[in-house]
Amino acid sequence: MSRPKKLALPLLDGVAASALHCPPGAWTTVLDFLAERLGKVEREDWSERMRRGEVLDEAGRPLPPDAPYRAHRRLYYYRLLAAEPQVPFEEHIVFQDELLLVADKPHFLPVTPKGRYVQQTLLTRLVKRTGIATLSPIHRIDRETAGLVVFAIRPETRAAYQALFRDRAVAKAYEAIAPWRAELALPMVYRSRLEEREDAFMQMREVPGEPNAETRISLIAQHAELAHYLLEPHTGRKHQLRAQMSALGLPIAGDRIYPSLQPEEAEPDFSSPLQLLARHLAFTDPVTGARREFQSGLSLRIPRPDRP
Repeated sequence: MSRPKKLALPLLDGVAASALHCPPGAWTTVLDFLAERLGKVEREDWSERMRRGEVLDEAGRPLPPDAPYRAHRRLYYYRLLAAEPQVPFEEHIVFQDELLLVADKPHFLPVTPKGRYVQQTLLTRLVKRTGIATLSPIHRIDRETAGLVVFAIRPETRAAYQALFRDRAVAKAYEAIAPWRAELALPMVYRSRLEEREDAFMQMREVPGEPNAETRISLIAQHAELAHYLLEPHTGRKHQLRAQMSALGLPIAGDRIYPSLQPEEAEPDFSSPLQLLARHLAFTDPVTGARREFQSGLSLRIPRPDRP
């Protein structure tokens, strides 16, 4: 049986509706199904959301808490959190035209809603700020990383822009603050094979085999025991820059994952951000054919040289 076509529903507080398919099962009501399948939200919270009209059927009609469960239908709901960590840093729009919006993301702000972040995400903030409900990121950077993120405005051109990153047709440059090692000959092109650790899914590790990650590393300036580096990744593996720098004995300042995975705090430590910045992006626009280049206006915290 084919699934019904997704609806274009209005935003709720800047958040788009999420779709959920209903499989065959013994649930009596939709509320029973939601409470079991999406158990991170308490049953009473789901009931209250349904009373507010925030759970909809395949036709976009609100479902009451006693609505009977029916398989092979699509439900819509809005991801809303009672409380989430407040990120006290602002995003900035670097560029905007009819096709693209480019924003400077601050440290600690996720790009899209996930886990305990919905309102405190770059996408939700930008949608509420601009009123453009069709905004969609065409690539990602880590929550801990600051810098440039590109959004497509028109749904019909989104795939063409996403293909640029998939096909490695985007020139990317990052900056980082990390230890200084005089014995490393820079600039250098560093290649290694990265795979996820089975015992720590948050971490990548280097393993023997054909390299699948490549980064050019250059020195911008030395600051006593630390240095300011330019990192130009040719590939886009998960945590590539963080994992490779750590493997070289150059863990990026403020990194809570490399070289050692530290327990996640209930509240992030805003006083110690990861010193990694997505500084520059350049590509040929697949829609207009024009050359696009964007530069972040943010900066890293570089220690001042010691004074006598």
